[in-house]
Parts: sequence; C-alpha cells; structure tokens
Amino acid sequence: MTMLVGHQQTFDEKWPAMQPVILKLLSQESVTRQEWQDLFWNVHSVCMWDDKGGPEKVHSALKTNISNFIKDAQSRIRSHHEGNALLRAYIVEWQKFFSQCVYLPEPFSQLEKSLSDRTNKRKQEQQSIVRKLMLDSWNKNVFHSISDNLKDRTMVLIQEEREGKSVDAQLVIGVRQSFVNLCSNAEDPLQIYHEHFESSYVQATEKHYNSAAENYLNDNGVREYMKYAQQKLSEENQRATRYLESSSVSVLDKHCVSVLVSRFTDAMLAECPHMIRENETDQLSLMFNLMNRVPDGINPIIKYLSEYILQQGLTDMKECRDIITTDSEKYIDLLLVLFQRFSTLVKKSFNDDPRLLTARDKAFKEVVNDYSVFSLELQTKAKQNTVKLPPESRCPELLANFCDMLLRKTPLSKKLSTDEIDAKLKDVLLVLKYVANKDVFMRYHKAHLTRRLILGTSADNEKEENMLEGLREVGMPADYVNKLARMFQDIKVSEDLNQQFKENRKDRASDVANIKILNAGAWSRRSERIPVSLPALLEDLIPDVEEFYKSKHTGRKLHWNHLLSNGIMTFKTDIGQYEIEITTFQMSVLHVWNSRPREAISFESLRLATQLPDAELRKTLWSLVSNGKLKRQVLVCEPSVTSLKGFNDSSIFNINHQFCLLKGGKTQKRGRVNLIGRLQLSTEKNREEDNEGITQLRILRTQEAIVKILKMRKKITNAQLQTELVEILKNMFLPQKKLIKQQIEWLIDNKYMKRDDDDINSFVYIT
Repeated sequence: MTMLVGHQQTFDEKWPAMQPVILKLLSQESVTRQEWQDLFWNVHSVCMWDDKGGPEKVHSALKTNISNFIKDAQSRIRSHHEGNALLRAYIVEWQKFFSQCVYLPEPFSQLEKSLSDRTNKRKQEQQSIVRKLMLDSWNKNVFHSISDNLKDRTMVLIQEEREGKSVDAQLVIGVRQSFVNLCSNAEDPLQIYHEHFESSYVQATEKHYNSAAENYLNDNGVREYMKYAQQKLSEENQRATRYLESSSVSVLDKHCVSVLVSRFTDAMLAECPHMIRENETDQLSLMFNLMNRVPDGINPIIKYLSEYILQQGLTDMKECRDIITTDSEKYIDLLLVLFQRFSTLVKKSFNDDPRLLTARDKAFKEVVNDYSVFSLELQTKAKQNTVKLPPESRCPELLANFCDMLLRKTPLSKKLSTDEIDAKLKDVLLVLKYVANKDVFMRYHKAHLTRRLILGTSADNEKEENMLEGLREVGMPADYVNKLARMFQDIKVSEDLNQQFKENRKDRASDVANIKILNAGAWSRRSERIPVSLPALLEDLIPDVEEFYKSKHTGRKLHWNHLLSNGIMTFKTDIGQYEIEITTFQMSVLHVWNSRPREAISFESLRLATQLPDAELRKTLWSLVSNGKLKRQVLVCEPSVTSLKGFNDSSIFNINHQFCLLKGGKTQKRGRVNLIGRLQLSTEKNREEDNEGITQLRILRTQEAIVKILKMRKKITNAQLQTELVEILKNMFLPQKKLIKQQIEWLIDNKYMKRDDDDINSFVYIT
C-alpha cells in the first residue's frame, strides 16, 4: 500500500494538475476553493514523497512559468513608448505581479522547507524562496532593462512639479514602490531603492537648486532669499514625505540645507548685526531657523547677540549716568527695562532657544557687574594680609537700597499697591541672580534690614519674610539667610522681654521706653560705641534694664548701641505743639535746651553737654539746621553756614520758636515729622568698616575654600584649584585672581599647604 501511494505522488503525475492553477494565480484569474486546497496538497505530496528530485523539479517548473508570465508582461509594457504611458503601463503590470508575490508563495511552504533542509540552511526570518524567485525574475527580465527610463521620467515629473506644473503624483509613488519592494536581499531590503531611486532624487534636487538658489539671491538680496530658502526647504520636505521613504527624508533635507543654506551662510550672517540692532525679529527668526540647520551655524548669531547686549546695555547706562548714580530706583528700573528688551528679542527672534538665553544671561551679567559708570572700592588694611581688590560695580549696593525703599515706609512703597510691590521685589531678585558679588548686597541689605527692624519702619512684615524666602531661592548662602531669620526672631523675643520689664517696673520711665535686646551674633556691627550724654530719664533707666536682664539670663553682657536708638519728643513752639521723631543724638542735643529754651548755646558748649564726637555732633546739628523736608528748621545757626564743615566753636545755636509744619501753604498747629532720615544707616566710619569687612570675609572664605579643596584632593593643579574655588564661592562672590594668588601664598607661608616638589604648578595639602 505504501509503495502505491509513493507512486501516486510523483512530480510528473501531479504537475499537470498544479500548473493550470499556478498560471491562473499569476494572471489574477479566479481560483476555486477546491483548486486552492488541491494545490497545497499536491505541492506537499511531491515535496514529501517524490524521492527523485521532486522539490527541485517543482522549483524549476515554477521558475519557467514565472519567467514566461514576466516576458508577456514585458511585451505589454514595451508596447507603450510615451513617457507617462510607459510609467502607467509599468505600474499596472508591477502592481498586478507584486500582489501575487504575496499569495503565490503560500501553497509552496513545504517546497521552501524541503529546499532549505537539503541545503542545510538554518530556518530564520528571511524572504521566502518563491518570493525571491519571483522578484529576481522580474528584476532580470523587466526592471533591469527599463530602470533608467523609469528613473529619468520620474525625475522629470518631480522637476515639473517644482516648476509649478500639474503632475500625476501617483505615477511617482507607483515607481517608488517598485524600487522599494523589488529587492530580494534580506539583509538590505532597500538596496535597489537607495542605489537608484533615492540617489537620483537627491542628485536631481541638488542640480535644480545649484543654479536656482544663486540666481534668486543675486536678483533679490539676502532678506528675500531667506524667505525663498525657508519656503523651498518646506516644499522639499513635504515633497519628500510624499515621494520618498521616511528614512530618506532626513537625507534629502541634509542635502537641501547644504545647497540652499550652507553655501550662503556668510552672506546671510553679514546682515545679522544690523537686524539685531534694528530689532527685526521676523527676519532674525527666519535667519535663526535657517542657521539652526547648519552645523555650528548658530555660533555667529550667539556672538553678535552677546556683543549687542553688552554694547547697548553699557551705552544706555552711560547715557543715564547722571540719573542712575543718584537714584537707585531709576538704576534698577533701567536694568529691568534692558533685561526685558533683551528677553523679548530672544523670545521673538530665537524662540527662547537655550543657547541664546545663555548668551543673553552672560552678556547681561557683564552689564550688571560693569563698573565703568560707578564703582565700589574694596580694600583691607589688616597687617597680616593686606589686600586691595580691583574696583567693582555698585549694583549690589544700589539693589539693596532699592529693596529697602520697597520694604520701608517710603513715598514709593505707599503709592504702590501690594501686587506692584511684590512684582518689583521679584524684579530685585531677578537682577540679584546676575550680580557676581552677592556678598556686597548681603552686607547692605542686612544694614537696611537692621535699621527697619530697630526703627520699626517696615511697611509689611509679611513681605519682609517673603523676601527672605526669595533670597533662599536665588541661591544666597544659607548661613546669611539664617542670620536674617534670627533677626526677626530676636525682635519677637525682645518684644516679650520689653513687656515683662514694663510690667515689672510700672513707672513712667519704663512706660515711655521701648528697649530692644538683640543677639550680637546676628546683629553685630564692627563700630566702636559712640559716647553720648543721654537725658536723665533714660540714663537712670539703663542700670535697671541691665539688672532685669541679668535676672533672666546669667552670664550675658549688654552693650548699648545709641547710634541705632531713636525716640519721639514733644516740641513746643510759639505757634504750636509737634511730635518729632529723632535719633538719640538729636535728642541729646535738643535736651540741652530743655531747661533754658530761650538761650543761645555755642557749638563748644553743645559738645561738652552732649559728649558727642566732633564728626557726629556736626552731622546731628546739620540735620536740625538744614533739613530738606522742612520749610522752617528746628534750630537756627548764627552765622549761617552752607555745610556742616562751616560750624566752629563760636557758632551759636537757638531753638526756632517760629517752627511749624506747613501743609498746602497753611500753618499747622499740630502734627508729626520724622527727622531721622538716613542718619542712622551708617557713619562714614561704618561705611569704611563695612567695605573692609566685605574684603576680610572674602579673604576668610577664600582661605577656607582652598583648604577644604586641598583637604579633599590632597594634591591639585593651580588651574583645577581655581576652577573648583570659583564653583564653591560663586554664590557669594567671584574671587579675583589677585585675591586667590595672595591667599595661596599666605596659606603656604603659614604651613597649610605647599608647592609640589616635582611640579611648581601643583599644590599639596599639609596634614
């Protein structure tokens, strides 16, 4: 029985039944279900049981049928000679044939398995043998002979489309699909497409724009050419999306950029500085989009933008020199206007590209820290480490002044709404981010805050605390912000102590006095105590306060700082009675007339009575003789002087009994006036000490950072040391090379570090 079945499955007996069905499939004729199923069985039978080369015979016969079919298709294609007719005929025949490449291999799965096993090939994901046979036959008999005609005619169609003519896009797509699907190489299925269609498409595109682009530039100029280039790049991208494989779109785009943009970068970039100066954002945006496609094309734009910001910023600063050097509000407003202008330019022109934003930040930082308009001199006279630093910008100081104007009860803070003040404080923090030497801002901001808290002149305590959080967010050193936070805590603790003292004493003196007991660690100032003779009421109160405080805190010592003290005095004149807010020094001076209001008193007598140093007495008297806010002064000096330097020992002072307040030109019999002004912010000595304190702190911070780095690294080169040093200190100040060099030498002299014996430019930590 087995021998009979084997005889029935031979190729010669089965092929006559198989061939008609195969020919029907190739011709896309209908096949019944029974014929389709029989074909599967017959192929399986021959390949499994014909031991006389059944699979090879099936393969050979199938190849002959496919070749004959393809030759007939070739004849039908060649009967059309006209360009588009040839394309249409080819596409029709190809699509009919290619659809069978999907269906025809299915019944021959057993054939493919048999042939693969006999050639000892490992089964893997690759194109089927029948499909490969079909594609290779089409390639050899049809495609190879007319591929050049297909490419040339297709490129003509694409060129006609570029010229604005109407073309049948399906012809291009149909030919492209043939190039894509024809390759039977499993390792590179797009080999034919890449070598023929893609390369021809790219070459034709380059050839077209090689002449067209240059002609357009010569005829229309750079600005119009940029629009043309952008438009053509967009058109070619859309065209490539239709006609090319997705992997080829980027390849074509690269060549288009080369021929449309890269060749003309010098001509386009030559217009960039003028466009930036004239704020031509649309043109700049167009240029940016084009240059962004070219390797390193953005670098010149970054350079031009940086130069413009620096030059324009400094020019505007110098033009407003007279205003901004005397008015911190105008200075900060100018900086913010400049920043907003530059930011808008970057946003509209360059879509806030991070590279251009970085260029803006670097250039604006140079503007903020420039000292050509006004500078701050910092130096120290410490014997062991004398340092004089290069001049710096006064921006940090003016920024602190402006911040004080917003947080203190001033005409500016009173006329602004809460939201406007919040917005301006955010602006302050914005500018502060660009300040290189934040330690200067720290010093002045703390001095202003000290004055506001002690004098009680803060406009809003909530805004004070919000500002504190803002300083944390912009990266101010934690120890600095924590000290400011302790100052707020001290004020609250002091209020409780003051209340307890008043309840303990319950007399007039304690009732009129408001004592602030503050921690020297957070509030300390380097100034020496300034002697002054206080009114008896206050002088008698001091021992009682000290005794009360010692009862609460043993081991602590109180130091009285009269420079920062103030009070309110009732001032009676022939016209009315007024309350005047005055410093302790002003109070000491005016109290001299308390028992003899009508007498004239000399400068020398006042010095003896108040015990004030000459400089402080002159400044205090000048504030009472020549106060710009008053039409009538509290004191009258004879002979009159034009400055505080005009006072001498024989100068005579009298109470002005005609003193009054004027409002709208009318005399007021009652009212309050503040005579404190800016007197208590700092003395000249304070200012010198503040500046020296900044330098001394920089010295200590630099030494500390150097030792910290060396302790961790053990050995380090000079260049690496300076880089790491800047990174550590950048949130406080930017260390100058001169300062770094001096501190390195000081640390070497004091045996904290030494130069490496083998390399003079390296340092070693001494344990």
